Amino acid sequence: MYRERPSTLGGGAVLWTRTAAPVAGPALVLPDGCMDLIWREGDGAAGFLVAGPDTRAQTGAERPGTAWTGLRFAPGTGPAVLGVPARELRDQRVPLDALWPGARVRRLTERVTEAADRGEALEELAALDGLAARSRTPEAPGREIHPAVARALAAGRSVADVAREAGLSERQLHRRSLDAFGYGPKTLARILRFQRALERARAGRPPAEVAAVTGYADQAHLARDVRALAGVPLGTLLRGPG
Repeated sequence: MYRERPSTLGGGAVLWTRTAAPVAGPALVLPDGCMDLIWREGDGAAGFLVAGPDTRAQTGAERPGTAWTGLRFAPGTGPAVLGVPARELRDQRVPLDALWPGARVRRLTERVTEAADRGEALEELAALDGLAARSRTPEAPGREIHPAVARALAAGRSVADVAREAGLSERQLHRRSLDAFGYGPKTLARILRFQRALERARAGRPPAEVAAVTGYADQAHLARDVRALAGVPLGTLLRGPG
């Protein structure tokens, strides 16, 4: 079971929860350009996990009854909360104590464990400790452009146009994008286009129409891109649990 809502943190962050099915089975996580701070509990253990931005679908086995509560940060905003460049976590899942001091993570673990609402506790910790992380992380010049870059790429703007409007060369934009998003703007644009297409397909629009309105050359191009990013055909994604 999966649920989500806009986070009280704002900035496009989403609070989500997921509980594994009663029967063990595979899990598929699709690339979306985001970073997540996750609380996992099950099998008598609990702890924090950080999911970096993915370039391809991540697969794994889910243990029955395992529960996750996560904060998904909008593209480009996760590094400011977590205090680490996105490129260092690309295609990775790491425990939080690999990024933050162990004593600090143990204190946070106690607070979440004792909280009546895991999601609200996670939001409070991200707000307070994210501000602390920002205070210790040197501000990259132009960091404030990252949300605008993500929005423009999500709308289908070309990398050249986005760089020009940001007052940067394409090389400068690429370098800053690695820290902000985990990969260059062309890869981010491709992933965001894939997400737009998947949203429309899940809404019941035919593949040919989806390809035409989301910037693919044709339906075959859409099919190839979905297969490359998700590892399965579009039809398989649409039949899955989400």
